[in-house]
Amino acid sequence: MEIPHTPVLLHEVQEVFKSLKTGYFLDCTLGFAGHSKALLMKHPHMQFIACDQDTQALEFSKKHLEYFGNRITFIQSNFSEILEKIPSKENLKGILADIGVSSFQLDNNLRGFSLKSDFLDMRMDQNAKISAFDVVNTYTKEQLAFIFKEYGQLHNGSFLAEKICLARNKASIKSGKELYQIIGKSKQNHRKVSQATLVFQAIRIEVNQELKVLENFLQSLENLRLKDCILAIISFHSLEDKIVKNFFKKWAKNCICDERTMRCTCTKNHSLGKIISKKAISATKEELLKNPRSSCAKMRVFHFKTWDKVC
Repeated sequence: MEIPHTPVLLHEVQEVFKSLKTGYFLDCTLGFAGHSKALLMKHPHMQFIACDQDTQALEFSKKHLEYFGNRITFIQSNFSEILEKIPSKENLKGILADIGVSSFQLDNNLRGFSLKSDFLDMRMDQNAKISAFDVVNTYTKEQLAFIFKEYGQLHNGSFLAEKICLARNKASIKSGKELYQIIGKSKQNHRKVSQATLVFQAIRIEVNQELKVLENFLQSLENLRLKDCILAIISFHSLEDKIVKNFFKKWAKNCICDERTMRCTCTKNHSLGKIISKKAISATKEELLKNPRSSCAKMRVFHFKTWDKVC
């Protein structure tokens, strides 16, 4: 069975989790099971929990991983909610979240993610109420300008929002192609990607509430106080990577006293574990040649400590 998506940083992911022997592994964003299949083969004594909100991805992966039988449990869910749906969390030893959009989703015309699409959808969960069509055609100029500036980091967000509003006043914008024509092909401030690509990215983030979902997931992990568990998160956007980096830094802190305090009064025992990747792990030159979409991928790794030992 041919996989319609190439998993990024596959070798690096395998290296991160190579010490695992037994227990449960959670793949929060299963996709088309590229990472999970490799890890299932490397760790024959572990049980896997596979989560994805995309129905098509789950149906494909269930067939693709049939060989592993009852070693894997499938759950359809947004990854920010998956921890609530796992009955036993104390035996979780590995967690992976690859929070990018799959090549299948990007390239599938019906899903409406791309600049060349005949549709405007962009929902990772096809049962979600808000689509890209709704954002483009019903958001106010101010709302559109905000997401273009915040999520697309476009300085001319207001100008682009105005162009969209003028166009939709004549007729609804129904396809990625139409939106692309309205935005135009120009680039901004010598950036490599076009402003149209950044507009599409911003709309996708808004439709799927990607930053909020990531923050909710990380907050849930913080509240759990997992024991001896390795967490790896692969992100594809600087705002996502910043959120992960800041959470990891907070989790690694022993002292939580105000920086202005002359003397520590918190006992310096508040660390949840340690950061394994001091710098984000990126794709090698070899991987970039084979899979150019891996160029934006950044993986950060955190090891939740064993609470009966000093980390």
